[in-house]
Amino acid sequence: MSARVGVITFPGTLDDVDAARAVTRSEADAVPLWHGDQDLKGVDAVVVPGGFSYGDYLRCGAIARFAPVMTSVVAAARRGMPVLGICNGFQILCEAGLLPGALVRNDRLHFVCRDQWLRVENNTTSWTTRYDEGADVLIPLKSGEGGYVADDPTLDRLEGEGRVVFRYVDGNPNGSRRDIAGVCSENGRVVGLMPHPEHAIDALTGPSDDGLGVFFSALDAVKTLVTSA
Repeated sequence: MSARVGVITFPGTLDDVDAARAVTRSEADAVPLWHGDQDLKGVDAVVVPGGFSYGDYLRCGAIARFAPVMTSVVAAARRGMPVLGICNGFQILCEAGLLPGALVRNDRLHFVCRDQWLRVENNTTSWTTRYDEGADVLIPLKSGEGGYVADDPTLDRLEGEGRVVFRYVDGNPNGSRRDIAGVCSENGRVVGLMPHPEHAIDALTGPSDDGLGVFFSALDAVKTLVTSA
């Protein structure tokens, strides 16, 4: 039986179809989840995709974190379900308290859209096991509020616990502290990153197919969780 990975759609979500395509390319079943429905439909993992949920009113992700579906996602994540937040999804996971820190306006106050090199700092999370630690991957980045910030004690803790998952290389595009592009929860099952791995699943249409590793890693994680249950 194939793994079932839920992909949430909020009002303003842009990349749910791309995320679902990436899930399908990883040989899992993509299951659509609606923001107003608490039912996760028995999925094994969840992707919170990018876009402008609720028009980014108040603050990016600030309204989406109160959506009925997020009540279920937070509860499932705390029980150990793998959850991935991409771009706006990363913002939502931070707002929901599943990941530390926050995402703020890019330091140059401009929307950034470019292919971005990232270094894989942690390959033990539910979403990164298919990568070699220290590998450089090329992933598209597109965001206006992508600067990752946290206070120094939090950053020190993340660094010390190995919870920085991805780091920008060849230039920091948005002013993120310590060049951080993605972080994870304490158990490594919840990951958020600003760049878009779902846009790098085919070298013909993206800058690379480096993003596939994220989704294949989740498939491995789900199989491990099922086996150990």
